[in-house]
Amino acid sequence: MDIFIDLGRYTRLLYEAIRSATEYRTYWKNLISEMVKTGFDSLPIVMLAGVFTGAVLTIQTSYQLTSPLIPKSTIGAIVSQSTIIELAAVISGLVLAGRVGARIATELGTMRVSEQIDALESMGFNSVSFLVVPRVLSGILMFPVLYVAAATLGVGGGLLAGVISGTVPVTDFMKGAREYFFAWDIVFGLIKSVVFGFVITSVSCYKGFYASGGAEGVGNATTNAAVLSCIYVLLADLALAAILL
Repeated sequence: MDIFIDLGRYTRLLYEAIRSATEYRTYWKNLISEMVKTGFDSLPIVMLAGVFTGAVLTIQTSYQLTSPLIPKSTIGAIVSQSTIIELAAVISGLVLAGRVGARIATELGTMRVSEQIDALESMGFNSVSFLVVPRVLSGILMFPVLYVAAATLGVGGGLLAGVISGTVPVTDFMKGAREYFFAWDIVFGLIKSVVFGFVITSVSCYKGFYASGGAEGVGNATTNAAVLSCIYVLLADLALAAILL
């Protein structure tokens, strides 16, 4: 029964958020603030994850491709394709599930248990429009930007690791990356980043918005938001790959 209760509450919250999306005068200031927190403040950790992911992928690929019959350009093709299609979006999503998701759940959970949300509603504010909508929209709008940064630095980190380690020259790496590059790969990555942004922010908003039980309840809501966001990101990744590829 708890599963159906959670599903019903989550669906109701999404319905209220969609219905309140037209009330832009209520949330546009919060939207700008949330975009800065979700996008700009998360940029360093996403960039770091992208660089090291690409570097490790280059080193591991060169370690496995030891046959002289396999051209060095294959390393560039594998690294660029894997980063653009999969790793940039998924790694960023998992990292941001812990950072952005936990922050959202903690903020809304604290407001719920301290009765700040009840106070907003008693003053006539639409709490969903004021608190939930800007956070979900910020995830939808800013996660694609973070994906582009992660993908770019991932390929750059792979190229740099190949040059420093001497495993693949720049010309060979770029030859493989260009030869197997398809515009749909970027479109697919952007679609995944939008879906991941929606999943992480909406789940975190739900867990925080309905938190209860004082400080312990806020902690449980934060933990559940981070864990469930990671699980749903992986499930969404599988579903999108099966449908769109």
